[in-house]
Amino acid sequence: MTSVQGTDVDVPTEDGTADAYLAHPADGAPRPAVLLFQDAFGLRPQLRSMANRIAEAGYTVLVPNVFYRHGRTPVFDLPEFIDPAARPEIFEKIGPVMQALTPELAMRDAGAYLRWLAERPEVAEGPVALTGYCMGARLSLLTAGTYPDRVAAAAGFHGGRLATDTPDSPHLVAEHITAELYFGHADNDHSLPPEQIERLEAALTEAGVRHRCEVYEGAPHGFTQADTASYHPEGDERHWAALLDLLKRTF
Repeated sequence: MTSVQGTDVDVPTEDGTADAYLAHPADGAPRPAVLLFQDAFGLRPQLRSMANRIAEAGYTVLVPNVFYRHGRTPVFDLPEFIDPAARPEIFEKIGPVMQALTPELAMRDAGAYLRWLAERPEVAEGPVALTGYCMGARLSLLTAGTYPDRVAAAAGFHGGRLATDTPDSPHLVAEHITAELYFGHADNDHSLPPEQIERLEAALTEAGVRHRCEVYEGAPHGFTQADTASYHPEGDERHWAALLDLLKRTF
């Protein structure tokens, strides 16, 4: 098992400074980079631990606080174990912050994260991989289509609103994507109904994107997040196998 070094870092963007977590093998040698996009609950110990696990497999991982315009981490006062059913007010605070991060702002930021990674001594030359969770799956898809020359692989897990009928739906970037994609969808996810799964699949196929989309039966929305009531151990292990397999094939 590779020993990992994790540090809090600041990433300059066009609109300010994003605080972030950087994890990499402790030897500091240049490794392929993975940009990890958070779920709605934000940068917290759970995501740091996920970044460490990816770094243990031999990658340099950046987890930015994508809500940095609303403050440094922690942006929200969260319990150690997150159960929105027990605390519905959590989403009353998170909802408006999520909506404020428009695709335009998010992609401007993604460019800053990618530039920052390209300049780091711990990052090997060449394109990066992306992985995203919940809203982060959407950011992963959008980034792959917005910066095709910088992204070699992109994954998304329990993503929502990936293929809506709005003019800024993420699936509409499919024609620009050159990366290989993998999506692990939650089962019976109200934020990604069957018609959106079909629309995403059709868009990626029509654009000739190398991809695999799978529905994880019995796994609820948020199934990878061990600090939440949505955690589903079988779905989470399947996600790790799929993600590390994608990274291995890419680099």
